[in-house]
Amino acid sequence: MKIIQWTLAVVGILALAILGIGLVLPSQFEVSRSARIDAPADKVYDLIADPRHWSKWSAWSRRDPQMDVTFSGPPFGQGAKWSWKSKSEGRGNMEFTRVEPNRRVEYALAFPEFGMKSRGAFTLDVAPPGIRVTWTNAGDVGANPLKHYVAVMMDRLVGPDFENGLANLKALAEAP
Repeated sequence: MKIIQWTLAVVGILALAILGIGLVLPSQFEVSRSARIDAPADKVYDLIADPRHWSKWSAWSRRDPQMDVTFSGPPFGQGAKWSWKSKSEGRGNMEFTRVEPNRRVEYALAFPEFGMKSRGAFTLDVAPPGIRVTWTNAGDVGANPLKHYVAVMMDRLVGPDFENGLANLKALAEAP
């Protein structure tokens, strides 16, 4: 009987410690990656600002080519929207909220299953003979202390997908 009491006490202390640590971890996250692309800004911008082109370079679309994607709003630039359903990549939606042609594309991203929203941007800076593309995404996972662990790991979880996507975007934009 004592072993059960001690086991329950240890499990309870561990659970409280995990929750306590989660309470002091940040709820905000930011992921940012950059790549130099030796192509004209307008070519890269067109590949980013048209959601239908994302399937050609996005790491997530490449992992699940059968992803069910629905487009709405204008086909290009500000207001362009799309949503997706995927067995491996989940369910979400994105909308371009602000664009500066050949310079910047800002977006709002949501994953309803996780109650998570974030904002991000692609910034295109002149870096002769091409451009430097910086992809950022930032958000807040909310008050749940267990989700704070996700916020702390977000760069390690999503950063490699940003790197892969930028590498694919580079190959596509630099192709003749």
